[in-house]
Amino acid sequence: MDNLNPVILNAGIFHTLTEDVISYKALDLKDTEKIHRYTSDEEVSRYIGWKLMRNREETYEHIQTMQRREGAGSHLYSSVILKASGEIIGTVMLFDFNFDVGCGEIGYVFHKDYWGKGYGTRSVALLCDFALRNLKLQKLYASVVDENTGSARILIKNGFVLEEQEKGYYQIDGKACDRLVFSKDLNSKV
Repeated sequence: MDNLNPVILNAGIFHTLTEDVISYKALDLKDTEKIHRYTSDEEVSRYIGWKLMRNREETYEHIQTMQRREGAGSHLYSSVILKASGEIIGTVMLFDFNFDVGCGEIGYVFHKDYWGKGYGTRSVALLCDFALRNLKLQKLYASVVDENTGSARILIKNGFVLEEQEKGYYQIDGKACDRLVFSKDLNSKV
């Protein structure tokens, strides 16, 4: 393991990010039940990059996989906590790092009870700030399914711009859907 890996060096900071309404914390196997509430929801899982978790054991194994990736320095994951209640409302991630050119990719997923309330926008703002300040990244990317308009809005509100549209990239429920690739220059004032 590379002790100079910026992902490993900054994981502790990532897991303690906070702002007025939400905070991050490290993924914990003790939270399997809470995380399973959204990883097992077909509506939530429809547009994300992992399969629907059919039982708690699958969610437990998925959390272990995420923890292994983080331990290897290839990904960062955090549970998103609603500070007022202490409830886990989602998961955020940074991955696909290229430190030579200063870029990485972000992802996020939230329990549907918390959609449309601004928590995704706040979470992405924290991701962007952390990526610039701690990882010294200059650009972030995010990929969304074209039908996932809520996710696209979160990115646009955070200053991401549509960079590429790949026709028929995804197959969802037997239908070809486009992949929208958004990017943000972290040094811009937007």
